[in-house]
Amino acid sequence: MKVLIADRFPENGRTALVRSGVEVVYDPELNNVALTAAVRATGADILVVRGTKVPAATLAAGRMSLVVRAGAGFDTIDVQAASARGIYVCNCPGKNSIAVAELTFALILALDRRIPANAADLKASRWNKAEYSKSRGLFGRTLGLIGLGRIGQEVLGRARAFGMPVVAWSRSLTPERAASLDVQPTASPTEVATVCDVLSVHVALNSDTRNLVHRGVLDALQPGSYFINTARAEVVDQAALYEVVRDRGIRAGLDVFAEEPSGGVGTVEDRIFELDGVIGTHHIGASTDQAQEAIADETVRIIREYVQTGRVPNVLNVAKKSPATHLLLVHHYDRVGVLSAVFNQLKHVGINVQETENIVFEGAVAAVARIHLDRAPPKGALESMRAESPDIIELNVLKL
Repeated sequence: MKVLIADRFPENGRTALVRSGVEVVYDPELNNVALTAAVRATGADILVVRGTKVPAATLAAGRMSLVVRAGAGFDTIDVQAASARGIYVCNCPGKNSIAVAELTFALILALDRRIPANAADLKASRWNKAEYSKSRGLFGRTLGLIGLGRIGQEVLGRARAFGMPVVAWSRSLTPERAASLDVQPTASPTEVATVCDVLSVHVALNSDTRNLVHRGVLDALQPGSYFINTARAEVVDQAALYEVVRDRGIRAGLDVFAEEPSGGVGTVEDRIFELDGVIGTHHIGASTDQAQEAIADETVRIIREYVQTGRVPNVLNVAKKSPATHLLLVHHYDRVGVLSAVFNQLKHVGINVQETENIVFEGAVAAVARIHLDRAPPKGALESMRAESPDIIELNVLKL
């Protein structure tokens, strides 16, 4: 198999892939039309990306069967188009959690101690200890978390070290889980914002979370609160964020923002950075050596398992439940052509196979095929299967 890596990827990871028996094409500068052309020209079976967008046109350009997002998110990949072409999409969840949590607290501390302004004044030969001595401090301040997945839990652990009580909201946060994590659960993101001093967002971007932090959430923040976003810009109402910072004294630490450049270098035109009280970083939450090595190791594991077994760890776009309504169990002797008789008859009566699995018993004399169907086969079709193949032992149909 051939793997096209279209983003920065550690050398040791590339070496490990080659040792796994795959051919590696490495071009970290590919994007847009160039990526589509490379997919077509290389005939790659597997595409590996980090932040590079993978639109439908790229997915249709070659013969890919797997796209690996070497990171936690997958919003840069047209998953619907991949599913329509039978292309697996997977990611590497949790491998950058510590890195993002560390940056989250770096931004919180930088806001509280106004570190960028301190440093800028010193570089400009200005001394203003009287001004910069003013700081609220974090001990005893309440941290609010929207999202309590792997990253949120890493942030939670660091909040404990700073002596910060934590309130949280997550769709999966049950009272029992909240008690085990020692956090105060809330009914909504707005309720989190109402009671916290620092609000930090840690949710993936999808149709449910887009604009999750809306104007009502931001308006619920107390004047002087801190807002941190190391997740995705699209989960926050950007216009409302600009206004609460401008008008209500909210400070913001942002690793992601609305007008973020798409490439590795460029110019920033987002007006929010013109406001006092806003500091930003260059979407570097996952960009530590430790995180990138962990992600590379997971990417290698995914590709190795796919090449060796056909299975895809962390797959995102396989249906959790197929449309099948019936299960056909075919007990048969393990001989050539048995299942072709079954499939021929299913085709003849217009029944679609949703999933199939053939399990061989010890000794490889007999087997059972589990065939998921979109409707029950008629009695005549079952009789025709038996007549066409004498190696069928028994047929059973179960309603799902």
